Amino acid sequence: MLGSSLTRKANVRVLAATNRDLRQTAQDGRFREDLFYRLNVFPIELPPLRDRCDDIPMLAWAFARKFAQKMGRALRPLSVECVGRLKDYRWPGNVRELENVMERAVITARDGCVDLELALPESTHATASGLPVRCDEPFSFRTAQEMEALERSNLILALEAFNWRVAGENGAANRLGMNPSTLTSRMKALGIQRPR
Repeated sequence: MLGSSLTRKANVRVLAATNRDLRQTAQDGRFREDLFYRLNVFPIELPPLRDRCDDIPMLAWAFARKFAQKMGRALRPLSVECVGRLKDYRWPGNVRELENVMERAVITARDGCVDLELALPESTHATASGLPVRCDEPFSFRTAQEMEALERSNLILALEAFNWRVAGENGAANRLGMNPSTLTSRMKALGIQRPR
């Protein structure tokens, strides 16, 4: 009796995402046209977050609740001022940037009110009047644990901005206004390590 072998054809589905116009790129000869047509079975266009302002409050609150739960903190709903500031921002980093901003806002929250002063990039800190719009109550304080979390978050932001370079003219320590040895010491104390 002769043995027989069965061959199976594998079905592979590919999900691809890009911020480029692949049709134009293929027509310009900078992307394989046959590959474009293989990938272009069912295109889904998702506009950038800045073009979906009505989604921002819902997404921001979902992210805020996620991080508050993770950190064991209670939050009040986002104020009208906070929502307005979030909608006014351009969001070059799209939904991931919004997620990062809301994580920082929860870390720096006081009395259950998110604080966008430290969470949003510097360019959005002032209104047309030149005065910052506070999203929290007029007077509150932070606990030692909250201050430590705030310091840790701030140091990580600085290190990421300078590609984890600590010393030198283009190092995070210089921008933070501290000695490199001080920054290294604080990184150890706060358990900050460069991601691998």
